[in-house]
Amino acid sequence: MSRAITLIRSASLSAAEYAYAATAPAESRLIFLAGACPLNEDGSTAAVGDYAGQAAKAVENMRVALADAGASLPDVISTRVLVASTRREDLVAAWEVVRESFGEHDVPSTLLGVTVLGYADQLVEIEAVAAVLDS
Repeated sequence: MSRAITLIRSASLSAAEYAYAATAPAESRLIFLAGACPLNEDGSTAAVGDYAGQAAKAVENMRVALADAGASLPDVISTRVLVASTRREDLVAAWEVVRESFGEHDVPSTLLGVTVLGYADQLVEIEAVAAVLDS
């Protein structure tokens, strides 16, 4: 399967750890993921109190959801990383895990501090959209 995503970087904007935009051709199939949460298979929250640990579990769960939809991380066209904290250090701890997970595929991303997330002890959630060209 060929990749549908084209990442767009801007020389006119400040340097960033992510592309500023991304496109997918009209014939691609878009996949809208529910927010990937740091939940274990039994429904319990993983890595309680650990922003990086929860980010890693959320990425792991996102990989599974993508695979079930016929996609993988390089098919992701954008992300939104939600972190339940008012401290920039906590947002950065989660972001570094997410960014490292994507490697060279530096998709457009938004990092947000929020007041609370849906599950008990949940600190991180990752929203994503992917695009694939079906063969």
